[in-house]
Amino acid sequence: MGLSAVTVLGVDRPGVIAAVTGSLADCGANIQDSTMTLLGGHIAMMLLVSGELDSAELTQRLRMPDLVVTASAIKASRHFCEEGGGLGYVLTVHGPDRPGIISAVSAVLAADGGNITGMSTRLTGRLYVLIADVELPKQVDVAALMRRLAAVGAGLDSDITFRPVEPDLL
Repeated sequence: MGLSAVTVLGVDRPGVIAAVTGSLADCGANIQDSTMTLLGGHIAMMLLVSGELDSAELTQRLRMPDLVVTASAIKASRHFCEEGGGLGYVLTVHGPDRPGIISAVSAVLAADGGNITGMSTRLTGRLYVLIADVELPKQVDVAALMRRLAAVGAGLDSDITFRPVEPDLL
C-alpha cells in the first residue's frame, strides 16, 4: 500500500468535504491523517491517504471543476518527539496585525528545538490571534523560553501565553 499527501483548495461550499472524502472512499483509499480549514472563504484540506492507487490516479479520481487537487507519493515517517515523549504546550498570540508575527515566534521556538505541530491564525478586525500546538524536547529550559517569547511579544505589541497541554482535557 502506498502513502500519498493530498491537498485540496477551492471556494467553500456545502458538500466539498463529502465529495472529496466520498471519492477517496470509492477508490478504496484510507484517510490516515487530515486537517481541514477555511481560509478567507476558501477550503484548504491536507490529507495523508493510503491505498492501492498511485498519486497520479488519486489526482485524476479527485478532479473536480471548482477545486485544485494535488497528490504526491510520500514515505511514512514518525513524529520527531514520539520516542522520547516530548513536552506538549499551547502558545497563543493576541495583538495588532503586522508582517512577521509567525516568523518571529516560530524562530524562538525552533532555536530550542521546538516543533509547531498545529497552528491556526485569524484576523478579527484589527486583532490578530494565533494559536499553536508546540512540542518541545524534554531538556528545554521552559522558563528561559517563556522569557524569550515574552520579549518577542513585547516587540510586537502582543500578548503571548505559553502553557503546558493539560492531558486530562484531551
